[in-house]
Amino acid sequence: MATIMVIDDEASIRSLLREVLEKAGHHVVEAQDGREALNLYQKNKADLLIMDLLMPEVDGLEATLQLTREYLDTKIIAMTGAQGDRNFLEIAKLFGAHQAFEKPFDLKDMLNAVEAELARK
Repeated sequence: MATIMVIDDEASIRSLLREVLEKAGHHVVEAQDGREALNLYQKNKADLLIMDLLMPEVDGLEATLQLTREYLDTKIIAMTGAQGDRNFLEIAKLFGAHQAFEKPFDLKDMLNAVEAELARK
């Protein structure tokens, strides 16, 4: 069982991912923005983070960059609802996210990405 942190300012997205990930046997921690995610991660590292990119306070791009600089082994999957603008997803990959999804995404594809990231050394 892996610990996965879901970071999104939309409670409905966090809730949906929590339900799917818990059914897959994972422990889920939630954060509503990048600042909260950074604080939680510093106290208890998660095995994987699923990070929205556009959030108030500290956005997902800034949090991704900070986490991957400070913790080199951090695994992040980025997601964004900024449809039609793949730049956010490409920048997230440059900042250290290994996979990126545009919302709405297929839950099966997300679960496959989660398992692939958790299996990656």
